[in-house]
Amino acid sequence: MSLTVAVQMDPIERIRIAGDSSFAMMLEAQARGHTLFTYTPDKLSMRDGRVTAALKPTVVRDVEGDHVTLGAEERVDLATIDVVLLRQDPPFDMGYVTTTHLLERIHPRTLVVNNPAHVRNAPEKIFVTEFPDLMPQTLITRDKAEIEAFRDEFGEIVMKPLYGNGGASVFKTGKEDPNFGSLFDLFSTTFKEPWVVQRFMKEVSEGDKRIILVDGRAAGAVNRVPAVGDIRANMVRGGAARPTDLSKRELEICERIGPSLKERGLIFVGIDVIAGNLTEINVTSPTGLRAIKKLGGPDLAAELWDAIEGKR
Repeated sequence: MSLTVAVQMDPIERIRIAGDSSFAMMLEAQARGHTLFTYTPDKLSMRDGRVTAALKPTVVRDVEGDHVTLGAEERVDLATIDVVLLRQDPPFDMGYVTTTHLLERIHPRTLVVNNPAHVRNAPEKIFVTEFPDLMPQTLITRDKAEIEAFRDEFGEIVMKPLYGNGGASVFKTGKEDPNFGSLFDLFSTTFKEPWVVQRFMKEVSEGDKRIILVDGRAAGAVNRVPAVGDIRANMVRGGAARPTDLSKRELEICERIGPSLKERGLIFVGIDVIAGNLTEINVTSPTGLRAIKKLGGPDLAAELWDAIEGKR
């Protein structure tokens, strides 16, 4: 079964293919005989209820520095496409939210992965709070008194933007930190939304595990170990990828959240777990496929396409 596949993503010419999960999915799609197109979010339009995008025919190669050939751009009705992969990186701002509204008009006649309505309704750091018993103690606020009380209760805490990604602007602070006031001021002026405050888990030095779920089922994982002197395990921030297996607790977490993911049409999800605590459910543009395969784990791009093809 040959499908037409359009990938909504950041400019493909600029990606770093060694760790890019969108690229892994595109390589697998091409190997299966699917026809690929790419477009950036600014090329998405709707006129009189008809959703179109300026698509470029795309051929990919797993060759650093020569990984893509793009054809001439043509505006296409997305209702005529079989699958749209919603894969641009956050920030999850109103521009991102607007694309989900537009793509919702074509789904499920055109299968959008992940379901755009539930991508919109399940921001990673809010959706996870539906499972408070699986999480570390967490506060969402921009109220200074609330944060100070939380800090007094737990001592060391982590503050991060509610709609951030990739470990950007993640800070650890404690009771005696003389920089807390300045940090609060910085967050207050930089971010309009509340932010996330969590109990700091010292076990993060042993790794922040990224677990990939495919259509609600645990499929593979990589342990991301922070660089010395950093609390952020994100690989784009210098975290080192290590092979790993899933513990009983981690399997229990996946079993708890899996039905909710499947029900919402969230086919490709990456969760973050530190010391048995669920910290995020990533549904916008999860990563980890290439690292897992490189470390001897399963080829999750193939498993994702099996799931996608099964829904066409």
